[in-house]
Amino acid sequence: MSNGQTFQMLAKTFEGLEDILAEELVTLGAQNVVPHKRAVTFEGDNHVMYKANYASRLALRILKPIHSFKASDEDSLYKGAGEIEWWKIFNIHQTFSIDAVVNNAPMFRNSMFASLRVKDAIADQFRNKYGERPSVAKDNPDFRISVHIQGHDATISMDSTGESLHRRGYRALEHIAPLNEVLAAALVKFSGWDMNSNLVDPMCGSGTILIEAGMQMLNIPPGYFRKHYAFQSWKDFDNSLWGDVRESFRTKSVRPSFKLRGVDIKARSVEQARENIRAAGLQRFITIEQADFRDFIPPDGGGYIITNPPYGERISVEDIEKLYKDFGDKMKKDFAGYTAWVISSGTEALKAIELHVSKKHTLFNGALECKFQKYELYEGTKKTVTKELEAK
Repeated sequence: MSNGQTFQMLAKTFEGLEDILAEELVTLGAQNVVPHKRAVTFEGDNHVMYKANYASRLALRILKPIHSFKASDEDSLYKGAGEIEWWKIFNIHQTFSIDAVVNNAPMFRNSMFASLRVKDAIADQFRNKYGERPSVAKDNPDFRISVHIQGHDATISMDSTGESLHRRGYRALEHIAPLNEVLAAALVKFSGWDMNSNLVDPMCGSGTILIEAGMQMLNIPPGYFRKHYAFQSWKDFDNSLWGDVRESFRTKSVRPSFKLRGVDIKARSVEQARENIRAAGLQRFITIEQADFRDFIPPDGGGYIITNPPYGERISVEDIEKLYKDFGDKMKKDFAGYTAWVISSGTEALKAIELHVSKKHTLFNGALECKFQKYELYEGTKKTVTKELEAK
């Protein structure tokens, strides 16, 4: 596998992000890009693979398929896995782990069972060749192997990423219900924020949306703070090429006249947000204050709101619909000239905002199906909405 050789890869992501991930991969040099459910297939060489890992804001991991075959039972899975010359991929002194996903395949009891059969095939191959076997490591293995079984079709891939790409490395403190960094980056992308106008998160939690926005504004790659990727353990790893990839991303020099502002009512959340912003090196660009959003005065000049308010799921809110109604009233009263985007799984709560939805996306925050809705806040919005409601 030389650096110039093109091969197929698969980028995993969240449902709803496939199309914008496909667009992003094209900008990173990928070819033959095809969206699928929760994944995008594409082609490229090692240079593209390194870039996808380092610079994709929307992928969770990048897999390189190495063998596909029919697996109708545990024996055929074992046989297919054994057809790969594993001793050419890693050596007896290196550790490995296996992650399996099984869909519509009743012949396999569960994904753990499939993982064990592939592990046995690898271990037996090494034992037959060298008289000993490499060790399995749950944490920080040298090689990560992905097994995907759909019906009778099995694919084994090398995981080039390692720890999920959503773990950027700047989150110093954990919020009670943290928004996944990949989803936060997607919200900024979907919003159409032009990186040249005010951006406000009135219920910012640990600040993830603002941090992802700041990193996009400054062209800071999502992998900038990361120490290691799985592909760095591969035999064909090219450290010089990897250096070139990192060097190709130059951080923008920005002195914005606009503001990135976050507000949260909880002192603990504000502390977490400020610490995460410092860890990301964005303290000159993002301001966080402790306040009730009802009392917050937004920056002049209009701009964007992107926020992830409580859903009434993991965060307990006494009256979730009143919270959303108050937020809608606040936007009508004080945010004229802003474009607002709100993500929530609370369908009834979203209705309580009582504003016209001009666009929406269906996204997933973990297992929760959410709506990401756009509201355009013009002068006189409150009067217009009141008339619309009265006419219903």
